[in-house]
Amino acid sequence: MAACGSHRNKRKQQGASALRGIHMKKRIKLKGRIKSYIQFGIYLGLLLCIVDVAVFTIDIRAGIILTGYLICYFAVTLSLYFRNRPLVMNELISFATEYGQIQKKLLRDLDVPYALLEDNGKVIWTNSAFESIVHQPKGYKKSITSLFPTITKDRLPDANEVDEAQYELEYEGNEYVVKLKKISLQEMAEHSDMIDEEGYEGFLTAVYLYDETALHIALQEVDDQSLAVGMIYLDNYDEALDGVEEVRRSLLIALIDRKVNKYISSFDGICKKLEKDKYLAIMRKRAVAQLQESRFDLLEEVKTVNIGNEMAVTISIGVGLDGLTYAQNYEFSRNAIDLALGRGGDQAVIKTPESITYYGGKSQQVEKNTRVKARVKAHALREIITGKDQVLVMGHRMPDADSFGAAVGIYRIALTLGRKAHIVLNDQVPAIEPMVELFKGNTEYEGDMIIGNQQAIEAAGSNTVLVVVDVNKPSITECPDLLRYCKSVVVLDHHRQGTETIENATLSYVEPYASSSCEMVSEILQYTYDNIRIRPEEADCMYSGIMIDTNNFMIKAGVRTFEAAAFLRRNGADVTRVRKMFREDAQGYKAKADAVSQAEIYKQCFTISICTAEDLPNPTIIGAQAANELLNIRGIKASFVLTDFQGKVHISARSIDEVNVQVIMERMGGGGHLNAAACQMEGVGIIEAMGALKRTLDSMLENGEI
Repeated sequence: MAACGSHRNKRKQQGASALRGIHMKKRIKLKGRIKSYIQFGIYLGLLLCIVDVAVFTIDIRAGIILTGYLICYFAVTLSLYFRNRPLVMNELISFATEYGQIQKKLLRDLDVPYALLEDNGKVIWTNSAFESIVHQPKGYKKSITSLFPTITKDRLPDANEVDEAQYELEYEGNEYVVKLKKISLQEMAEHSDMIDEEGYEGFLTAVYLYDETALHIALQEVDDQSLAVGMIYLDNYDEALDGVEEVRRSLLIALIDRKVNKYISSFDGICKKLEKDKYLAIMRKRAVAQLQESRFDLLEEVKTVNIGNEMAVTISIGVGLDGLTYAQNYEFSRNAIDLALGRGGDQAVIKTPESITYYGGKSQQVEKNTRVKARVKAHALREIITGKDQVLVMGHRMPDADSFGAAVGIYRIALTLGRKAHIVLNDQVPAIEPMVELFKGNTEYEGDMIIGNQQAIEAAGSNTVLVVVDVNKPSITECPDLLRYCKSVVVLDHHRQGTETIENATLSYVEPYASSSCEMVSEILQYTYDNIRIRPEEADCMYSGIMIDTNNFMIKAGVRTFEAAAFLRRNGADVTRVRKMFREDAQGYKAKADAVSQAEIYKQCFTISICTAEDLPNPTIIGAQAANELLNIRGIKASFVLTDFQGKVHISARSIDEVNVQVIMERMGGGGHLNAAACQMEGVGIIEAMGALKRTLDSMLENGEI
């Protein structure tokens, strides 16, 4: 007992000493209920004083006696108050200390990793769970950045003028969510029921770590197991069978079926043949990731099937995933396969709600020998035009010979069907100036044959059909606003489709195999009206479009290309007149020669040059011509010419057959054909653009994309 009393007294002395220290340093005062409890005797004495005054009014002697009692009462009460107050404070502090030790023990053993930081990010306290994660002993006093480099001082709550912050980080292979909460010490003192703190400023930061590794693994597993739908089409089924003996055709089909089914089965998927040249594949999303890693090598494996067929079989693949429902994934796959076919086939397209990814597309699409599709589209176009009162024809910005020539062909169809027609051309560019001059002042044509954007918008209405030629990207059409004013839209284009397309078109005729839009319109002309006759000026324009896009019949010139040229020749197209229209002046010829002479050989198979024709009205044409000339260098697979024009850097890309320049230009925000593509870059200099082009080539070469 004596020992216990001695220990207690010692503890009281320590408490009293601590109390004095607190009084000196922090000026801590009692407040609230505990202050009222300790001062209760004094409050009672004051009440007795009031009673004493009342007694005096009744009996003076009794009042004197009560006064004497009050004096003794106050002497004893105040003596006990001042004597016991330190002891009471000591006991309170002792209790708080013991209670604080219990709280500290609980925090130390808390399963949630927890730490306290100073306002500068320095660690001042950690619990056991936190220490086990960071592998640091108790008493670690360094900055939190030394543990988690991503949590810098500027990411702390006070730096962002917020009370809380949350970040995700990876530490030693685990994934954590870090929550940071600002704790104001001033606010803690203000809400305390026991102490009153004056003039204290500052805050701490509480750090909580939540391990979400298992959750992420589970979510990833669920995501990997989600359904993906794939559509597989044979691009050239009929053409491939035509080159095989009839008795061996079934064998070729069987080999292709086996190849496709075995490939899909290797990824734990299911493949079902829907039609003679169409397959439906069901697989997990994880399998799609594996297909992406292999870059859809099924595209190349199918080409190896050969039993004497002259033409290699190619396929197109469309995959849809990450949809909200199975039906949505199926719709995504249908959109993806349409996009793959529209881009020329022999490629795979993955469509998700957020993105579209392309693979393959390295080979030239096989020309279709049949004209059935052209005849069907021609009859559909005739029905649409005859159902309207007016026809507007629009190409792309900065039109070329193919765009304007195709517009002239549609203009002739509209006139033949007895409909009013206009060609939308806002800015006349030097590239087509000789063609436009054929119609200006010509009495055979009305003065409003060519109108501007504003006139076209005013003329548009419910009884107007808008025919868009040589472009399928709404943002680069001559007048994008016109698409909103015309409910009926027809698209005729020969470019490979990209992510951005004209949607909800009444009729869409996109054939990437065609050499030019003029070739397509020439075929449509023959089926729209029996024995249709076109004027020599119109024939010259359409012939010019074919000649320019094929580089004098050297690029993508198939059988149907020459048939279209023959049709135009029969209708008055003159080769000599066309050649004279597109002769270059001396300045342009020198600029092209200069671009060719300064070409840089990059990676031993690419040529890159700059066209510095500032004084020319349209130097981009010169750049495109220079790119064509650079392909004549032995060993060159693709050429690129950069031109700075009207605040933009224009890149013209050309190839023969080994490199798909379309996918290169798409990576840089442009598009085009497999052998001819382009892009425009804003806000950069020509040297920066060249650097970006080289980085793109390096990246695609490294990944095997070209």
